Amino acid sequence: MPAVYARGLDLNLLRVFVVVAETGSVTRAADRLYLTQPAISAALRRLRSQIGADLIVRQGRGIALSSQGERLFAAAQPHLQALVDATGASPAFDPATSDRTLRIGLSDSAEAWILPRLLALLARAAPGMRVIAVPIQFRTAAELLVQRRVELAITVVDSLPPSIRRKRLYHGGFVCLHDPRTTRLRRITRVRYFAADHVIVSYNGDLRGIVEDLGFGSRRVRVSLPSFSHVGEVLDGSTLLATVPRVVAEHIRTTRPHLAIAKLPFALPGAPVELLWPAAVDDDPACRFVRDQLPGLLTRRRR
Repeated sequence: MPAVYARGLDLNLLRVFVVVAETGSVTRAADRLYLTQPAISAALRRLRSQIGADLIVRQGRGIALSSQGERLFAAAQPHLQALVDATGASPAFDPATSDRTLRIGLSDSAEAWILPRLLALLARAAPGMRVIAVPIQFRTAAELLVQRRVELAITVVDSLPPSIRRKRLYHGGFVCLHDPRTTRLRRITRVRYFAADHVIVSYNGDLRGIVEDLGFGSRRVRVSLPSFSHVGEVLDGSTLLATVPRVVAEHIRTTRPHLAIAKLPFALPGAPVELLWPAAVDDDPACRFVRDQLPGLLTRRRR
């Protein structure tokens, strides 16, 4: 334990001492602190007792600081002023001059299309800001946010502790993505869907996906991938079907426009993509700046 706490020094007494030293008067110090003169005098006596030395001495009708008092005032006054300043309004945030680094958790389905747009925006509006992208998914989101290992997150998630804020960003549901040149499917019926071979994304590293988990049936899975990153490459030129979030399918088609998006033969709305952040960074201006920009990026994407 630091010595100042071990000695039981009441730091509130330092505030009284500093104001007395600044005003040069017990009376004026009492007026500034909204205390009585006897309360100011009692505080000074307690501080003298705790320090073991005279800090203020009588000088005619006024007061003066002793040598130890001068040293204490010189050391304490700037620190107390800094504490007072810290309780005031936050300094103005200017994204154009900020060099802040933000840790943003991104699901693999969001990283490929959100991150480039966010970086392009920062290059224009906040060229000094930097981003550390952290992999995140519904099983890890709560832990990473609670432990402040990320300051923002964009993913699909279920339950969260009350200390985490959440804002719905986008909900596009699931679609079927395939290569019509090889599947030769104009319309995907339920029979054709379950008769086809599939590529799935499984974070468990198994052959089950959201279709199986929700009880729609069992697909003929030929390959299970750990992320959405290479679904497009796997589908290209194959007879496989992929059931993916619509936003993922749209992004894949930006580089493989010959792939087709088809409606699923059953309703699979999925869960909304949400923006998440710890309540502790509500008032962080850099985090708030990025949070304010993200909905606009997604709106432009949907158009």
